[in-house]
Amino acid sequence: MQRLIILVAALLLGSAAFNAPGLMAQTPSVDTIVHRANLASYYQGNDGRATVTMTITDKQGRDRERRLTILRRDSPRVDGLKDNAYYGEQKFYVYFHRPADVSKMVFLVWKAVEGDDNRWLYLPGLDLVKRIAASDKRTSFVGSDFTYEDVSGRAVDVDVHELVEENENFYVLKSTPKDPDTVEFASYKSFIHKKSFLPIQVTYFDKRDHPLRQYKAIKVEKVQGRLTVVKSSMANLQTGSSTVMAYADVAYDVGLPERIFTERYLRKAPRKYLR
Repeated sequence: MQRLIILVAALLLGSAAFNAPGLMAQTPSVDTIVHRANLASYYQGNDGRATVTMTITDKQGRDRERRLTILRRDSPRVDGLKDNAYYGEQKFYVYFHRPADVSKMVFLVWKAVEGDDNRWLYLPGLDLVKRIAASDKRTSFVGSDFTYEDVSGRAVDVDVHELVEENENFYVLKSTPKDPDTVEFASYKSFIHKKSFLPIQVTYFDKRDHPLRQYKAIKVEKVQGRLTVVKSSMANLQTGSSTVMAYADVAYDVGLPERIFTERYLRKAPRKYLR
């Protein structure tokens, strides 16, 4: 297991958050692991806000930097690990501050419990709102090594999940797409930290089991009592490029109004919540 995984695990193991009630002493079902990992990754609090610095490095080592703000709001959900009852619908508003070529660009997602998500991209230079087709969610997110789907999350029920390994710190899952024609990978392996349920490393493989991309949680901190990934990376293992996302000013339960997650606010940015 790589040194990075061990370092992050050590940080997590030292957290008092592990003394919280409800943590399971015996191995939970695969379904439970997958749902809890999704919850830890995308559903902390009822809403959230973060300023993100995205650094994109090409295979020659040249860097490009983007600065953006991510807003998220969850619809009410019913807790429970059965089917999709664990999750309500979710909305993301991603506003780009710089550089100049992407300034004021907005990415909006309405994440559905069932069926395809709705995604829009506002291009201020053209004053154009572009609908992102469901088939495009696996394409590059504004030139980075993350995809549009990586930003808002992949639905847990579109893959078949199996527990392939378990050690002191991690559940290791192998996930295989139910519809392989819709994605560029054949499977992916996830290291899910046992007590926080945060995915610490995720590697995507092709049909020959060659690695394609790899996600890593680089830094984890407690934010308002919640363990949160505040720095992560995605590497393209074929091209040699990589992208690092560093999160600052992370806050949960901000009280974001639902109205800003609409097409109207693609052209009229909610400045109050973007500072």
